[in-house]
This record gives sequence, C-alpha cells and structure tokens, in this order.
Amino acid sequence: MNDGVIEDMGFATVDLDRERRTGFPEVVMGEGKTVEQIASIAKRIYDASGVVLVTRSVEKAADAVSELIPSAQYEPSCGAIWADDRGLDAQHRGLTLVCAGTADLPVADEAELTARLMLCEVTRVNDVGVAGIHRLLAHEDVLRTAKVVVVVAGMDGALPSVVGGLVAAPVIAVPTSNGFGTGLDGYAAMLTMLNSCAAGVSVVNIDGGFSAGYQAAMICRVGN
Repeated sequence: MNDGVIEDMGFATVDLDRERRTGFPEVVMGEGKTVEQIASIAKRIYDASGVVLVTRSVEKAADAVSELIPSAQYEPSCGAIWADDRGLDAQHRGLTLVCAGTADLPVADEAELTARLMLCEVTRVNDVGVAGIHRLLAHEDVLRTAKVVVVVAGMDGALPSVVGGLVAAPVIAVPTSNGFGTGLDGYAAMLTMLNSCAAGVSVVNIDGGFSAGYQAAMICRVGN
C-alpha cells in the first residue's frame, strides 16, 4: 500500500509524512534490521525527501545503501549512514556541542551529524571534562553565545551541571556508557545528570546522541 503518506513494505511501514509534520523525515534505526531491510527503507525515504539518516548500523549495510544511493556515506565512529542531496546550507545557528572525553566522541559525533542533517550549524568543544576544568573555562565565551548546549559525558557525569551553571541556554545532557565497574554502563552518569543542581539541565537516554542532536536542532530552529 502506498497512499502518499505511508508505504507498507511488508517488513516495515514507512512514514512518508513525517517531514511535513515534524520538519525532518523518519530516521532509521539500523540495530536489529537486516542489511537488505536497511537499504530498502533508506532508499524509500531518500527518494521522498532527498535526505536520509540511519543510526546504529554497520559498514556492510552502508555498502548496500550505497548501491541504491550512490551519494550515501558512512560515519564509522557512530555507525551512521547518511545521504543528503537537498543542496541546502545550514539555516539554524546557536548549537554548541561539548564532549567530556575522547572516549565519548562516538556519541557526540552521532549528535552532531543528526543536528547538521537538520540544517543546524554546530560548534564543537572536545575533551573538556571536569578533571581539568580549566579546559572548559577557556571556552566560556563560546558557551555563552549558544542557544542550546549538548553536553556528552561518561564516568561521573558531572560536566552538564558545571556547564549549566555557566550559561543561560538550555543544556541537554547525554550520559555515555564509558566508565569503570561502578559506572554501571552509564547508569551512574545518568543518575548524576538527573540529579543536577543546575537549573535548565535535561537528560536523554544513555548513549543517546541522536536524541540529543534532534532535540537541540528543534530548539535552534524555533524562531527561525
């Protein structure tokens, strides 16, 4: 069935109306899908919109997507497959992405790619965890100009609270699964972030770079 709004592919019902309703097409979660399913769904979304994003996937799937969408690219750091042939420049500014440590970069990369495909300009500040707080403070001027700040951190998860005490913008905290045994694969960082004493801090799921990037992009495009 294809009524112009949804398309029933048997193994998936693709929401072709998502872009009209929300401003961006349906995003494909690669995890749990076969290579063939990923490629077929991605091609259908791309044909309808000129842009597609597949998260949490593998290079083999990227090769299959590239056979159907020659411009498709693969970002190995976060397992994302994407293609964008809309020919549009960034239309929204004010997103600053802060990453605590090098081990957190894959989650931050997922957030940045998501926001850029949603036509947001992204300013990156990397490796500024609280163990060397002077590194963060060196970027205070950049932080203060942001409309929204995404903060990606594992271990003790303290960085979003620090950032939240420096800026007037909303802070989206992203706990990562990086850390030692008592970090419980990101639960310790998540609980710290949920209990932040800094006003204006909200929290997405563990390793939720996509969710953070999407939400931040929505904030940036308000008023544009």
